[in-house]
Amino acid sequence: MKNITLNNGIEMPILGLGVYQVPDYDECKKTVLDAIEVGYRSIDTAAAYQNEEAVGSAIQHSGVAREDLFVTTKLWISDAGYEKTLKAFALSLKNLQLDYLDLYLIHQPYGDVHGSWRAMEELYAQGKVRAIGLSNFHPDRVMDIIVNNNIVPAVNQIEAHPFYQRTEDQQVLNENGVQIESWASFAEGRNDLFTNEILTSIGEKYDKSVAQVVLRWLIQRDVVVIPKSVKKERLVENIDVFDFGLTQDDMLTIQALDTKESLFFSHRDPAIIKWFSTLVR
Repeated sequence: MKNITLNNGIEMPILGLGVYQVPDYDECKKTVLDAIEVGYRSIDTAAAYQNEEAVGSAIQHSGVAREDLFVTTKLWISDAGYEKTLKAFALSLKNLQLDYLDLYLIHQPYGDVHGSWRAMEELYAQGKVRAIGLSNFHPDRVMDIIVNNNIVPAVNQIEAHPFYQRTEDQQVLNENGVQIESWASFAEGRNDLFTNEILTSIGEKYDKSVAQVVLRWLIQRDVVVIPKSVKKERLVENIDVFDFGLTQDDMLTIQALDTKESLFFSHRDPAIIKWFSTLVR
């Protein structure tokens, strides 16, 4: 497994397991146990996924030492603000049955994110979390956090896949020491990603699947990936991407797929922001 080094010197696996949309306790626990068994050491969850308890149970039963795992969870918008963040963090730790987190992210760029960030800086100073970061923040919002606080975010987890590549965002993040992390690396199959002729033809050259090509392409861009699957054979497939490399021509060919638009929604859309606000009440 390849690791990347965050801006505070902490190492993070470049490939991990995401458990978004796996709310069932037994299924989530089995998925995490299977993933750890086949070699995953990074697990990404969130309070909003409603599966922290299952993830925590799997970690406790995995037989792998806590210090060998990298665990991420996220603060939901209903818990934005200084006091609420401290309470939400304590609850996440309890649900995960952990004494500390490796990475804690603000899940959405709404509400009192500066109050949340101050609380997260305190948690970091107390050693309760090894790194703090953001999720779904556009570069201007990332810069707002940087210039108005003491700690530069270690990570920004954003939508990034062949159809929405975020190269300009990544450049700004790199310039400011913030690691880009991809969610929806496979675009959740949208735009017929898994049957895309370009990705399929590249995969055939290396005897690799489209999923493996996409993950390899992101990894070669130094993007952290957290693909989700509940099938053990897919977990094995997704982690088997370190025995080949894409050429520069391959990378440029995939680059041409970029539409520069989200396949889900824009976090800058006033209607979306208004909709998110209803989730707080």
